[in-house]
Amino acid sequence: MPLRTGSVRKVAALGTKCPLKRSLQAYGLPVGHNPRVSVECCLRRRAAAPGPRANRSAERLERRRERARVSISGGYVGVGRTAAVAALVVTGFGLAACGDEEGKDDAAGKVKVVYEDEAVKPENRQAVEVIRKSRVLERTADWVNASVALPHDMVVKVTDKVPPGVTDAVTQPDGRTIFVPPAFLTQVEGVVGDVVKTVKRPALFPEDKFNKADLTALATQFVLGHEMGHALQRQLALPNLGLEEDAADGFASFYTVNEIGPDPSLAAAMVFDELARKEGELTLEGFSSDHPVTQQRVFNFLCSLDGKDPKKFDGPLVGAGYLPRTRAPLCPQSWAALDYGWWTQLEPHFSRKFKGQGDKRQEAARAHLIAETKAFAEKLDEIRSGQ
Repeated sequence: MPLRTGSVRKVAALGTKCPLKRSLQAYGLPVGHNPRVSVECCLRRRAAAPGPRANRSAERLERRRERARVSISGGYVGVGRTAAVAALVVTGFGLAACGDEEGKDDAAGKVKVVYEDEAVKPENRQAVEVIRKSRVLERTADWVNASVALPHDMVVKVTDKVPPGVTDAVTQPDGRTIFVPPAFLTQVEGVVGDVVKTVKRPALFPEDKFNKADLTALATQFVLGHEMGHALQRQLALPNLGLEEDAADGFASFYTVNEIGPDPSLAAAMVFDELARKEGELTLEGFSSDHPVTQQRVFNFLCSLDGKDPKKFDGPLVGAGYLPRTRAPLCPQSWAALDYGWWTQLEPHFSRKFKGQGDKRQEAARAHLIAETKAFAEKLDEIRSGQ
């Protein structure tokens, strides 16, 4: 009598990297797409690899086996074959292709930047040209395309034809479209002009970039990082442990600090600080917004940057008075948690080509978080006493 396989779909061509899959094929069982068995397969593979990840995978594998129940209907199948199949098929007889363990297929969605020149109003063309020449939007798109396998295409539209009520950069609910209104870029350029005229350049920020064009481009790069954080959360259905706006700001810091350097964070901090001054006294709407208070975001940006490398940034940020001394001791552990958090969120969605590098960076971020948490615990009494 045959084993009950439910609605498992047969597939014509199967990879052979997964030993569980090979065993099922050897017994002539149909192999389909069952994500639970795919997890089993991938855990077995990881458990066999060296390193701390292997220990965690082995523990998870053992827990899954303890919970597993195999339902076999029908009569006698043959003692040897039944025992082997029962040992193999711990979560069902369908098996998803285990290609996920090697990274997602690169034949997936891609990010594209589109400048709708015919839809740009004359008064906004200068700001658009600054952004186009800087290629800051394209650089962000290139990183996502190289690192993440998106389920759908994504378009970053620079256009004045935006949905009703849109006045700044926004991401649509499905994460497939980011609007960057040229009118918003012109507004950023205007705020940057005031910064250049009235703000003393921080010593950490390069003198040759302290001008309207470069500051506008760098601040816009950070803003697109924020919107890309929204888009990734929505396209990939990433779990959230807090407000989505906080996570989007976190991705902007995660991406720019890791991949670009300090300049976008510093530019964004200067622009947001100027915006906060222009906002004046906080209103009920400001306090109740899903966005953090503007001035608070300034310190969050600086804290993430400082936490990345306190030895490098404590002097020019904390010593110069830009980041309060009461906040600075919290930043290394805070950055480590943010960094590991985003690598872990993205890990199941790494592209095939990036997976090896991405896994190493995630493991390094995890080790860094463990070390920083231990160091934070050792200093906690001193930190509390000093506040």
